[in-house]
Order: sequence, then C-alpha cells, then structure tokens
Amino acid sequence: MTKRSKFGIWPSVAMSLFMISAMTTAVAYSPTLYRLFCAATGYGGAVAVNRSLETTKASPGVGPAISVRFDTNVSPDLNWEFVPEEKSVATHVGLPTTVFFRATNRSSETITARATYNVTPDSAGYYFTKVQCFCFTEEKLAPGESARMPVVFYVDPEMLTDIDSASIRTITLSYSFFRQSDEKTATARPLREGSEAQVEAYKTAKDAEFEPIEMHRQ
Repeated sequence: MTKRSKFGIWPSVAMSLFMISAMTTAVAYSPTLYRLFCAATGYGGAVAVNRSLETTKASPGVGPAISVRFDTNVSPDLNWEFVPEEKSVATHVGLPTTVFFRATNRSSETITARATYNVTPDSAGYYFTKVQCFCFTEEKLAPGESARMPVVFYVDPEMLTDIDSASIRTITLSYSFFRQSDEKTATARPLREGSEAQVEAYKTAKDAEFEPIEMHRQ
C-alpha cells in the first residue's frame, strides 16, 4: 500500500466518527429521540414497545412461569398518590397480561404530569413488550380526581434463547411520574377519561391479536 493510499482512508474515518458523535449528542439532548432509541433497542432496560403483536401470535405456546413486580414513584413536587393495584403478578412467558395502576391528585389544583418507565434486569428490557400504557404523554388530573390506568404486556419467548436473559424468572417494571409545567395543562390528556376509554376499547376491539388476560395476583 502506498503512503498516499494508506493515509487516504483517514478523511472517511474522521467523517464517520463525526457522524456517530453528532447522532449520539442529538439523542442525549433530545428526550424524544432518547425515548425512541431506548424503546427500539431495549437500551438501559427500556421496554421494547415497537414490536408487533405477531410475536405473540407466532410463539409456540406459553413458556415458563415468571413473576413481574411493580415499582412506582413520583417526583417531590408532584402531589399525587401513585400505586399499583397489586405489588406483583404471576404470569408466563409469551402470555398477554393486564394490570392496573391508580393515581390520585391530592392537591387543590389541576396538575399535569408525565410518566417514564424502566425494566430490570436490564437484559430483560428488550423482551418485555408493552402493548398499551400511559407513558410519555402529558396527563392531567383535577383536584381530588383519581384514575385507574391499564397496562397490557407480555414477555417475548425469544428471551429464553438469549444467554443473558434465559434464566430470568423475576422482572421489575418501574414507573415514575414527573410534574409538567402548567402551560401544558390545556393540551394534556385527561387521565381518568383516557384510561376509561382504553379499558372500553379492549372490551370491544375486533382486530386485536389477543385478548388481555388478568392473571392471578401474588
């Protein structure tokens, strides 16, 4: 290789490194891009929410029993009570499961908040698929108002073929609500009405790949 051709590759390498750096910076400083990145890849234990329901339809039956635990948190400036109806649920890999969470505005004013989520162990995040939830949307509750929010999820059977996650039998799904600025209240979704509409939609949906199933609670 001549000296000219040897050093001729450096401009291309430099350009590639620059593009990777720029993309990483954009993701880090944009909450929307970071959310989409994590949801698509399972990075950092983020739940994979972009998977098709065909994964469940094509799975060869129900897998082993697993326990899914729930953890809830609110930011210090958010005067809401936010709890799971049950602390954990017993289900199976590949089996659609419906659970509920409750939120109550304990203040004397309408408050808007937004929820984020995470899954542990991290290696289970890619295979933990939520079909519906209340995440990454501005939600509002009137003074003293409560909402019962459904979450439908399943654990992809492919998890059992991954050496890093095949032995996992206990998963924790964590939610955190953060208060949003008052300027977002006008366009925020009413949490109670929106959650009730979701429950009714599950009951009447005709094109769903599966029907949500409420499992035995622990």
